[in-house]
Amino acid sequence: MSTNLKYLSLGILVFQTTSLVLTMRYSRTLKEEGPRYLSSTAVVVAELLKIMACILLVYKDSKCSLRALNRILHDEILNKPMETLKLAIPSGIYTLQNNLLYVALSNLDAATYQVTYQLKILTTALFSVSMLSKKLGVYQWLSLVILMTGVAFVQWPSDSQELDSKELSAGSQFVGLMAVLTACFSSGFAGVYFEKILKETKQSVWIRNIQLGFFGSIFGLMGVYIYDGELVSKNGFFQGYNRLTWIVVILQALGGLVIAAVIKYADNILKGFATSLSIILSTLISYFWLQDFVTSLKQ
Repeated sequence: MSTNLKYLSLGILVFQTTSLVLTMRYSRTLKEEGPRYLSSTAVVVAELLKIMACILLVYKDSKCSLRALNRILHDEILNKPMETLKLAIPSGIYTLQNNLLYVALSNLDAATYQVTYQLKILTTALFSVSMLSKKLGVYQWLSLVILMTGVAFVQWPSDSQELDSKELSAGSQFVGLMAVLTACFSSGFAGVYFEKILKETKQSVWIRNIQLGFFGSIFGLMGVYIYDGELVSKNGFFQGYNRLTWIVVILQALGGLVIAAVIKYADNILKGFATSLSIILSTLISYFWLQDFVTSLKQ
């Protein structure tokens, strides 16, 4: 049973990662009449959906008893304020990261984004060494060097890059690159910090996700008010939302749940293989379907 859940969670992770990158990229570059949906509001809605999904999972684990659910939420969240407050730090960083991913995919093709975003493996390794006192072997450090080299080749300017970027990109590639790099560092730190909390406490992953989602919603609403408050007051919170927007939001909410399932049923090595498969699928679809990725051989 656990083996089936392991491969099922990994399969869903491949689907979720590939689908999210491609649909988010498409939704941010699709030209439609009227205002485009606000990425800040999409992040908030995704957090709220994640909270509701986690509450349902806790309800299922408590044998579908509302009384048991209320007791668990009260005991694990309200009665442990300091444990809950620990999640404020990674939650704020994850909220920043989610907003940065929208910026990145508004300015980079899906394939370039996917490869560059894998630098989070390097930042995660560095933070794991410094915060969790993990030791990496020679081959692991060598793999990180190869990763950095691959990302450098992806970002290396070509003769026709300026022309291609004008034709195929909806914005500045530099802005997209800076957004991805910042997201890599925030992802590395928040991921290791969250892992440290999970290992130091016995609370379930679903409870931790509820706590993350609670703070994430607060930070997200603050971002909406600060950066898009005027637009929201003018055109509404759900301006520009359509069927594709809701698919992006649901996929983003699903991401937190899938990662939690992978942590529970699989391991980080298999998670890496799933991510690699997602990169290949994203590149192929970006090249053949979205047609926003031009290979060097074609140039």
